[in-house]
Amino acid sequence: MPTALISVSDKRGLVEFARELDELGWLLVASGGTATGIREAGITVTDVADYTGSPEILGGRVKTLHPRIHAGILARGIQEDQGELSKLGWDKIDIVVVNLYPFSQTVLNRDATYADAIENIDIGGVALIRAAAKNYERVTLVCDPSDYQDVLNELREGGVIANTRKKLAAKGFAHTAEYDWVISGFLGSEEPLRLQAYPVQSLRYGENPHQEAMLYNWTSGDGPLGGTLLQGRELSYTNLLDLDAAWRAAISFDKPTVVIVKHLSPCGIASAEELSTAFPAAVASDPVSAFGGVIATNRPFTLDVVVLLDDLFVECIVAPGFDKEARNALSEREKCRLLDMPNVSSENRRELRSITAGVLRQELDLGDPRGGKDGWQVMTEREPKEDEWEALRFAWKACQHVKSNAIVLARGEATVGIGGGQPNRVDCVRMAGARAEGNSNNSVMASDAFFPFPDAVEEAASFGVTAIVQPGGSLRDQLSIDAANDAGIAMVATGVRHFRH
Repeated sequence: MPTALISVSDKRGLVEFARELDELGWLLVASGGTATGIREAGITVTDVADYTGSPEILGGRVKTLHPRIHAGILARGIQEDQGELSKLGWDKIDIVVVNLYPFSQTVLNRDATYADAIENIDIGGVALIRAAAKNYERVTLVCDPSDYQDVLNELREGGVIANTRKKLAAKGFAHTAEYDWVISGFLGSEEPLRLQAYPVQSLRYGENPHQEAMLYNWTSGDGPLGGTLLQGRELSYTNLLDLDAAWRAAISFDKPTVVIVKHLSPCGIASAEELSTAFPAAVASDPVSAFGGVIATNRPFTLDVVVLLDDLFVECIVAPGFDKEARNALSEREKCRLLDMPNVSSENRRELRSITAGVLRQELDLGDPRGGKDGWQVMTEREPKEDEWEALRFAWKACQHVKSNAIVLARGEATVGIGGGQPNRVDCVRMAGARAEGNSNNSVMASDAFFPFPDAVEEAASFGVTAIVQPGGSLRDQLSIDAANDAGIAMVATGVRHFRH
């Protein structure tokens, strides 16, 4: 008779699973409370203590830690192992159903004591999982109640197949690894950083054809960036980087917003009451760079925006949905990938970047912790006018998504010139002015960091900039303030910088 050992803390679906095993002719062996629950349901079950001939001891700390149990699990399907078991009068165990004491739930309970936490560190359950997982070629491990039905289905068909046993073993080792990590964090003085990512797809190559690449997600089963690719061939390594940058920028704005990114740098950002109004303004910021870029919107993509694409070549579009008419029209652009994102919020609050021999972790830059405009200080003799305030607020948010030294020129709620990624801030001002191509008159300027010299302000004045927003805090702030006053420019300080390396 095949034997199933059952010892579970999470008893969801237990009785139904045990009843099915009993009806299929299995001998059920269960520990303490598990055996009681099965027996009360009218199902025949043997207590572990009776099976081993050894009582539970130390207040239940030792129940399944017995040679008969572990020999029955670890015995291979070879004659030598079977011979040893026969001499001892022991049997093989074919299915191990086990999950662990709820350590995580215990430590999250504010009323739980330290002693409660220690008692909820499972020993026997972990040993059972590892033993069964190690011997998966013969033994079926079930450590998740959601797998009960699949296991039963295969048993009815003649037995659990090898591939399923292997997958269940892998799940078991993942379960104990997660469990140990939580305990380590509880007992340790510093929280260890544990990364677990799930493969999504092999990429054609990395940044260059000679570099292998792979996409992983933090959540199993998710698509790229957590979205769904609706159209086009698989996304490339650089597509994913550009889409991520564009999407992060788009969802940081409240109003309908269009963001165009090329080579990880925004080249156009615009907000309006409708996407169809924002899109032309975003393209106009840098139409040359927009060709071959990726587009992100924080509202569903509609047909009226598709029409505005005209002959602009776009690599990818990411949006929280595409309406039916837009999908039909975009289907004619076979080379344009469409990535549908489930929502416009970002659940991630931290980001990681790899460096040699390690990683850096930081909180995401989600905006100004001081409350935006309400915490800004006017530094110059002239205060910004109302329309300048609106443009400054927009430019400041847009500036957060440009590589340092970031400079954004904006009019209304649209960029007209963007410069960044240079080691010299004044060069970035010149770059933004050049990108504006004479369209910078009466614009505002945002800088992600302060001005240590007046040259950037003087350069901006030559482009027709009328107001500036910057963090302030330089020892030479007064030089920039004087330059702004001389040019009649209003300048405000936020007290917050937005470096993006």
